[in-house]
This record gives sequence, C-alpha cells and structure tokens, in this order.
Amino acid sequence: MTAAETGRCLLVDGSPAEIAVLAPLVGMELVDAGALPECLIGPVDLVVLGSGVDAATATAQRVHRLHPEAEIAVLTDRPAELRRQVSFSPGVPLGLLVAEAGEPDLLERLQVLRAAAVGRRRHAAVLAAVMARSAVERDQGPAVLVSGGALQSPATAWNLLTLAIDAAGIGTFDWDLVTGTLSWDDRLNELFGYDAVTFDGSIEAFNARLHPDDVDRVGALLDRAIETAGEYAAEYRVVLPDGEQRWVAARGRALAGEAGTAVRLLGAAWDISVRRHAQDRLAHLVESMAVGFVAMDPGWVMTHVNAEAERITGMSRARLLGRTLWETFPATVGSEFESNFRRAAETGQPVVFEAFYPRPLDVWVEVRAVPSADGVALYFLDITARRRAQELTARAAGRERLLSRITAELSATLDADEAARRLTRLVVPGLADWGIVTLVHDEEAGGDRRALRTAASWHHDPRLREAVEAYAQARPGALREDSLVVRAIRTGQLQVLTRDAAAQVREKLQPGPAQDLVVDLAPESIAVLPLTGRNGPVGVLTLCTGLDRGPLLPEDLVTARHVAARAGVVLDNARLYRQQRGLAEGFQRSLLTPPPEPDHVQIVVRYVPAGEAAEVGGDWYDAFVQPTGATVLVIGDVVGHDVQAAAAMGQVRTIVRTLAARGSEGPAAVLGQVEQVMQTLQSQILATAVVARLERTDEEQAAGVARLRWSNAGHPPPMAITPDGCVQVLDGGRPDLLLGVRPDAPRHESEVTLPWGSVVLLYTDGLVERRDTDLDAGLARLQSTLSEHAGRDLDQLCDVVLARMLPADPGDDVALIALQLHPQDRPRPPHAGPNRLPPDVPPDVPADVPAG
Repeated sequence: MTAAETGRCLLVDGSPAEIAVLAPLVGMELVDAGALPECLIGPVDLVVLGSGVDAATATAQRVHRLHPEAEIAVLTDRPAELRRQVSFSPGVPLGLLVAEAGEPDLLERLQVLRAAAVGRRRHAAVLAAVMARSAVERDQGPAVLVSGGALQSPATAWNLLTLAIDAAGIGTFDWDLVTGTLSWDDRLNELFGYDAVTFDGSIEAFNARLHPDDVDRVGALLDRAIETAGEYAAEYRVVLPDGEQRWVAARGRALAGEAGTAVRLLGAAWDISVRRHAQDRLAHLVESMAVGFVAMDPGWVMTHVNAEAERITGMSRARLLGRTLWETFPATVGSEFESNFRRAAETGQPVVFEAFYPRPLDVWVEVRAVPSADGVALYFLDITARRRAQELTARAAGRERLLSRITAELSATLDADEAARRLTRLVVPGLADWGIVTLVHDEEAGGDRRALRTAASWHHDPRLREAVEAYAQARPGALREDSLVVRAIRTGQLQVLTRDAAAQVREKLQPGPAQDLVVDLAPESIAVLPLTGRNGPVGVLTLCTGLDRGPLLPEDLVTARHVAARAGVVLDNARLYRQQRGLAEGFQRSLLTPPPEPDHVQIVVRYVPAGEAAEVGGDWYDAFVQPTGATVLVIGDVVGHDVQAAAAMGQVRTIVRTLAARGSEGPAAVLGQVEQVMQTLQSQILATAVVARLERTDEEQAAGVARLRWSNAGHPPPMAITPDGCVQVLDGGRPDLLLGVRPDAPRHESEVTLPWGSVVLLYTDGLVERRDTDLDAGLARLQSTLSEHAGRDLDQLCDVVLARMLPADPGDDVALIALQLHPQDRPRPPHAGPNRLPPDVPPDVPADVPAG
C-alpha cells in the first residue's frame, strides 16, 4: 500500500505515548478535537481518538456522521467499560476499535482498519469505472471476446482493465444476453474456483458454484435487472470444489439494445467473506444472546427478531416480522412502552425503563430502546422472576414492619379495647380488606360464645365501615356452635374458608341481621385466628378479603399467625393488668375511709392509682374530728411503690389516726408521737406527711374566720384559696425531716387565718412531680390551675385539678384532700352534704385548743 493509495490518518488529542505508538502510520496527522469538522475533508482512512478526548462515544458518532467512509478507533484506559457503552449507542460504526495504547498488536490492528478503508475506496473506483464503461460502450460499440476470457473493447476497456488490476481483488464480468456468453477475468475465475480451462463461459457454470440456497434468489435478482434493463446487486455464497465457502458481492447494470430490451449485463464482483463472517458472527451473537432483540424500521415495522425475543413474546418470527409493533402488541398503545419508544425516536437518545406487559404475555421486562437512522432497536430482558422475588422480598419486609408496628403499638397500651382498635387498623389493608377483633370476657370461660364481645372492627373502604361495625356487633349473638369463631376459641386453631366464604358463613349464623350483613359484605375468603394468652384464647381475630383482592395467600396466613400470637400476648397482658389494677386499687381504697362532714365544713377526697397494674402506692389521706370538735386533715406518702408500701402506709396511717383522734394534741405533737411509736415498733418505714387542724374560737367565729395549724414532715406544701381567688402556698418555711429518719427530730407548726369561703388543698407528690420537670415547676402549675378555677364547686375543683395536672397514664398514685369553709351565718349548702359527726362530738362547738 503506497502513500498515493492511502488517505490521511488523524490522531485526535493523543497523549505523548500514543503519538509514539502511532508514529509508523503513513500520513498521520495530529488534530485537536475542536478542529475535527475542518480536518474531515478529502480522503481520510482512519481517525484515532486519543485518551485526551472527552465524551469519546459522542465524538465517534460525530466523526462517523461527518465522514462515514473513515474507520474509527478509540484509545482508552478502560476499554471494557467503553465497549459496553458503545454497544448500545446509535450512530457508532460496527467495526469501531476500542483498545488500550499499550496493547502489543495495536499498530497491526490499526493498519488492518486502514487497509479496509483503502479497499472500500478501490471498490468504489472500480464500480464507478464499470458503470462508466457501460455508458461509453453504448456509443463506441460492443466489446469482443478473445482467448483466455480477456476483452477486446474500445479505449475504455483498457482503463477498466487497469482499474481491475489496481483494485487487487475485484473482478469484472460481461454477460452477453444475446449469445449467452459469460466473460470473466482471472480474478473471478479465482473467486469461483475455476481457471481458463474449466470455466466454460456459461451462466450454468456460474450457477454451479452458487450455494443451493442462493440459486433461486440470485437468479430472480438477475432476471429483474434484465427485465427492467436496470441495476443488479447481490450477495451470495460460492461453494468451491473442496467444499470451502466464501461470500461474494456483485454489482452491475443491464444494457438495452436498439429494441429497448437488455442485451448485456456488465458488472464487478469481489470477496466479502471477512465482512460477512463478521456479520454472521454478530448475527449469531445477537441470535444467541440471552437478551431479546427486535429491530424496527422508521415505520415501527419489525425487521429482525432473535430467538430470545421469540421466547419472551411467545410468538414466532413469522408472526412478528413485517408487522408493526403496535398491531402485534396492542397493550403497548397508550402505555409507558409507547411513550418511551417514541421518546427514544424523537430525542435520538437511548431510553431504559422497566414495565409490565399484561396478558397474554404477563411478563415484566427491562427494555433499552436504542434509536438510529434505520429505526429503533429494542433490547429487553425478562425480569419477571426478579420482580416477583423483589415483590416477595418487599412483602416479607412489609410483614416484618407490620409485626414490628403491631408489637410497638399494641405494647404501648394496656387497654384491651384500645389495643383491639389499633390491631384492626394495622391488619387492614395490610393483610385483609376488613377485620374484626372479638374478645372473651375476663370472668367467662373460654369456648362459650356467650362470653364474647366485639371490641373493634375496620374496613379499608370508608363506605362499608358502618356495615362492618353493625355485623361485628350482631355476630356474637348470632353464632352457632359450629361457627368458625366458636371453633377457633374451643380448639385454639386457625379456621379458614378460602372460597365463597359469604355463603358458608351465612349458614353458620342464626337468622337475623348478621346473616343479611355478611351477604352484603360478600367476603370471598375468611380466616379466624385465636388470640392466645397464657391460659388459652383471650379473643379471636377475623380477617376477610373480597373477590377483587382474592383469597388469603399462604404467606399472608403465616404473617397473620404471627400477628395473632403477638396480639394474644398483648391482650392477655391487658387482661392481667385490668385484674391486677382492680385488685391493687381495691386494696388501696380499702385502706382509705370516707371523710367526716362537720357543720359548715365540706371535705372532698380523691385517689388516683398509678398507671402500672402492680404499682400500688403508699399514698393516703385521712380526715376526722377530735373530741374537742377540731377537724384534722392528714395527707401522707410512704416511700415505695408496691404492696409492701401499701401495707406500710396502712401501719403509719393507723398510728397517725389513733394518736391524733384520741386527744387534743396539735399537729407537731402528733407527728412527734408518731416518731416515738415507730421507734418502739422498730419500724423501718420512711414517709412524708402533713397533719393540719382547723380551729376557731368564739371570737373567730364571730369574725367569720378560722385558723389552720399544720406541721409538715418533708411533704409538698398545702395550698389555700381565699374567697377573692388568691392562691397561697402554705410552705411555713423549710419542711421538717421525713418520718422514720430521726426519732428525736424537732417538729414545728405553722398557722394561717382563713376567712369563710376559703379552700385548703392537701395532695401527694404524684400530682406535681414529673420525670421531665422539677418540683418547683409542678407547684407553679398547680398554683396556676387553682387560681384559674377558683370559685368552682369543691368537687368540680378537685376533678379539674386532676384532669389538668395528671397525664393520661400517671406514673405515680395520687391522693388529694380538699376542705372548704362555708359561712357560719347561713345554712349549710346542700352540695356540702349532710352534717355527720362522731357521737361524742357535740355539733357547733367551736374548738379552742392551744397550740402543741
């Protein structure tokens, strides 16, 4: 290959190392990427894109568009990655070479590429000469045959011969349609395995070397060219005498005589085995790909389909080829398939997406739509198994999340009805279309349908929730002994109806509203799961699905079993909580007695147990009248929150009550005596307490006032509300030590004069203490609440204080005692209750007891 025969070679943005490697290439020029359009003028055999080129794929596309005859190579440090990229990129030449600069055979491969470009230019020159010969010889007369198959013709024949020789591989033929003589040159004899002796100059000799599968097709192309006196172009296989096959491309033209019919057919032929073998390998690769492939022309007509595409679509090539995509796959019309395919065609950019094609294919595919000048090519993978696995994984993860939510949300409440309400909202629509939670009464035996009560129901459709609630309430009274609910409770086993559940359930219900409602709700499948506690079912969970959703799946039932197991434990805990709380509260209240009701003094008491079932506290209140007629109020709190604390509270309360009620001692003296008794009994009890006594003299009664004396043993201070709404904290200075710390600890008293209409409030620390705030903040809140609601009825005031100060689930028990002084110059108010006094205390006797 001489310099005159070669075109230019361009190296674009090459590195120094790449320039050194490519130096042996004849006519190599160094070019900047920005100057490419100006450089791609004239003969260019090879364009090498160096590693300095940005966006190598886009640049290769641009070069191929500007100069399609040039071969292109790309040098990169990541050849495998770039090969994957260009394999799905439109507008990239099929023979694009991607390599590293350091590959040992790089220069040789580049020279082969360049030679291919030179060969194509030669072929084009020969074909042009052949076509020119046919035009010239119409004017100069026909050529004549000479021995050896050579042609004797006018001057143009010599030029044609020269071109054929220079083409080094392209032969020419001349078929005289009048005589039937076919003239070949030596190159064609070589291509077809003949020589000057064995080739007899007939069309039969030509056909004898054609592959049997190509004879009819090539014959038809020749006949068409002869009939129309037009162009002839064909590619066919030649079978040599030794069995070797080669591919040949031929192109020519039929020449018409004076009568207008064809009399000669001139042309050229050349060996394209290398290209066709490469194409065959590519076709085999496409055919054997585990990726479906469909090529479409600009009119969306399918022109090529591989085996995997046949498998995925379930259609043969005969049904696919030659038809448009839209008529063959009507579900693509108006879907994301169509929108993505058209977007690829309109933008010229590949589009990748995942989509589901419905029946009859019923398949998930991952599609890459690659546009080109020839239309759109589709590469698609059947990802149905992957998507189903993902869906199963997602459903499993969803079930785990559901179970976690159920555990968290149900465990956050110890109220059975609230837990049931939350459960129905969690399982619908996650597991079913609607559901019912039915509980067993605590005091009833399991298995008795009369012990059942509906706790909650829910439907995913708001329009049907009222019907589900009506059915849920009517169902317990309509159950027969063979019903699913009764069987689930008695056996402790899951009960399932997978099909036509409405009709089957109706048969197991007593006539009435429940029968009609279950028909209206039309469950297709039903599962009834026992909610099992420590000693058997504590209820049942009913899950129902409609016809649209279909039956409950096995994996749904597995999840439902886990849900029922966790819910059963939670509901059983709620049952135990109710029982323990009832016992604890009953025990606590049994230690507290109703207050007295002395004339014109109203006393109100409240006790609120802690939120935890077994958190029996040591809080207590007490109120009684001393023999002198003085009213005594006591509030106290034993350290601890258990049954022992409650028992200790009973001891301390009894000691205080006994010592204070037997005589006329003041509050400080009473607490001092309590310390002595506790020391004598070797008690280890620690407690806080306030003892307060209401006193009045005749003068004070006439003045409409009374005195309150109190002693505080480490307890939160009492508060007083005067008739004008002012709230006073009765701290009396620093509180004394708790009871049980030091028997000889000094006890002090404080006193305050209160006008008629005043209110005194004593309380335990659970009312004002929180884990997240300090005591001072709680006292301030209480003072503000009392100020805001001063003037209310005493019962109302106590209720408001508890509602405003306590959380929904108090962490500590609370005792509260409130006293209100009603005016002495008018009758006792009816809402203060009757006047009840011990028989040894005369009514309306003012107590004038000196302090301590």
